[in-house]
Amino acid sequence: MTDTSIPIALVGIGKIARDQHIPAIAGHPQFTLAATVSSSGGVDGVENHATIHDLLAARPDITVVSLCMPPVPRFAAASAAIAAGRHVMLEKPPGASVAEVLTLEKLARDAGVTLFATWHSRHALGAAPAREWLADKHVTRIRVDWKEDVRKWHPGQDWIWEPGGMGVFDPGINALSLLTAISPVRLHLTEAELSFPENRATPIAAELLFSNGTDLNATAGFDWRQQGDDIWQIEIDTDQGQLRLTEGGARLFIDDVERELDGLGEYPDIYRHMGDLLQNNASDVDVTPLVHVSDAYMLGRHLTVEPFHD
Repeated sequence: MTDTSIPIALVGIGKIARDQHIPAIAGHPQFTLAATVSSSGGVDGVENHATIHDLLAARPDITVVSLCMPPVPRFAAASAAIAAGRHVMLEKPPGASVAEVLTLEKLARDAGVTLFATWHSRHALGAAPAREWLADKHVTRIRVDWKEDVRKWHPGQDWIWEPGGMGVFDPGINALSLLTAISPVRLHLTEAELSFPENRATPIAAELLFSNGTDLNATAGFDWRQQGDDIWQIEIDTDQGQLRLTEGGARLFIDDVERELDGLGEYPDIYRHMGDLLQNNASDVDVTPLVHVSDAYMLGRHLTVEPFHD
């Protein structure tokens, strides 16, 4: 740790923490991983605590807490950290419900601490250039396809199939966060069809229909039964050509011509943004993607499909 780096704690040391958060922190000059909270093993060379309450009591010097556990227990951990005067980052989705995220926003505002509800797909290399290109265009069609193999990306993670785990909306919300960041039109959900395995409590696939109040054709398809290559793509037709984002926003095409992109990458840029928020004593909490998921559950027709076995 340097004299100027900010000590940060990671809470929940699972796949996303090991694959993304730990390398991003290690490569960021502003932060140093000072502690972890994990019941199943922490990080070699970093002190670990059994609970967030143990961490908060033992390490008052740690001013930033990054929460990487599943969404259901996240509210309790975030509210405890905020009450202790710590700044908080929330892995996506920021909570198990819209209401609890809005409550955390108020708690953080009242406590004078930073709250950052992260959406990592909004930090993809193509996100900002796509938003800039679309800004003055008239959108005529939107199609989102977000399809992957759940066994590849969530092996043995039973929590995703339980209430609050979101099912296919766990990756699908990445698409929604990217779409709502780049689209020049505001969308609301009008119809949905959700496919639930007969032995699971959350959907394995979803088809969504959106409106902007006019005749815009905007649809999205999410599926966890994909075989072969992952499909993470958004196509947007406009009066001045077509924009296409692929590989989750890492590649950008305008009329099938690929644009050159540069930048830090998703998680390094998330921590860069957190550093900016801390410097400016600001927060960043947008629940729009989570609202779309909630609307899908409220408006959607539920279909029962064959059981899923991991």
